[in-house]
Amino acid sequence: MQKTIKGYIRKDGSVGFRNYVLILPSVICSSKVAERIASSVPGCAVARHNQGCAQLGEDFHQTRRTLINTALNPNVAAVIVIGLGCERVSPHELRDLIAQAGKPAELIMVQEVGNGEAIRLGREKARDFVAEVSKIERQSVPLSALTIGVECGGSDFSSGLSANPVVGQVADLVWKNGGRVILSETTELVGAEHLLFERMSDDSQKERFTRMLERMINESRNNSRDMVDRENIPNNISPGNVRGGLTTLEEKSLGAMIKGGKVPIVGVKEYGESIEATPGLYLMDSPGYDVESVTGMVAGGASIILFTTGQGTPTGNPIAPVIKVTGNRDTAMKMKDSIDFDCSAVISGEETLEKSGERLFDMVIDVSNGAETRSELLGQDDYSIWNVGIKL
Repeated sequence: MQKTIKGYIRKDGSVGFRNYVLILPSVICSSKVAERIASSVPGCAVARHNQGCAQLGEDFHQTRRTLINTALNPNVAAVIVIGLGCERVSPHELRDLIAQAGKPAELIMVQEVGNGEAIRLGREKARDFVAEVSKIERQSVPLSALTIGVECGGSDFSSGLSANPVVGQVADLVWKNGGRVILSETTELVGAEHLLFERMSDDSQKERFTRMLERMINESRNNSRDMVDRENIPNNISPGNVRGGLTTLEEKSLGAMIKGGKVPIVGVKEYGESIEATPGLYLMDSPGYDVESVTGMVAGGASIILFTTGQGTPTGNPIAPVIKVTGNRDTAMKMKDSIDFDCSAVISGEETLEKSGERLFDMVIDVSNGAETRSELLGQDDYSIWNVGIKL
């Protein structure tokens, strides 16, 4: 029987599976105003962050790119930009670029009207937008509309044995149905990069990925954190990973990369950079910090996140549902309010990897059709932009 999926078709042809009005602060200084607006109007989401001011060089460009592309994610129907008035990232430019892309967009400047009036105006505009976008109905779309991001955090022995390969099974199914998969966390690809190079057919992709790896390794060395020092295990993997049974960087990387299944690599992207419509696997530069990594993939276009965790984490996102997957039965019990999918039966031999992958794929379809994840029910709307340089 043909699986069905329903989503919100946007003017540019992209498909979202949520229908949010996004309240987007251009700078940390206007984040509280944005938060108060969003919290009082159902149907709104807020992308709180601590960037946007006094940023230079790549930091400025990365923050600007991430904010714009977050707003352009197909799960967003309309946007209200909340600016301060003296920030480095231009709120007027944000609003204009979002509007030019075909999304309804408004701008409120706190320094022009004051905090209280900004909140009042924001609530008024938000209510109008929510009323407008609520008229948009879900329509049947092919499974090729899926773009998923794959993430791991709080990994332990079970991650590489069950949760990550189960997600890899889903990645293969998404790709076979014409969809796209984003794999990030450059720090957790070191030691397994040769296997990823084998899946690239384009020399320019290989060159870009090489530069990405070298940049991450050099940055780590410059900050006295040698990622390739195999003897200094605590510097390569987190204390929680060590307690969870992981022993080397290569072991962690081999487990992490399998989340991308066997999907051919068709693109290598900077943090928060938009991916293309071509089906396949996209590698995105990001740190191992879960929230920042998920933020980057959602900005890149991921409309659903599959997040594996051995030890457990409640991490979510403001606009993309995050499906939490664990292969650790104890974690599934202790953190049942955060875990959506338990694949520990793969380790015990009670279920095959393929069957577990099929069940998780069915959950992806259910979530695409509107079923809420645990992170959504908990109100976990974590959002943080990767800071790569200095502030002045």
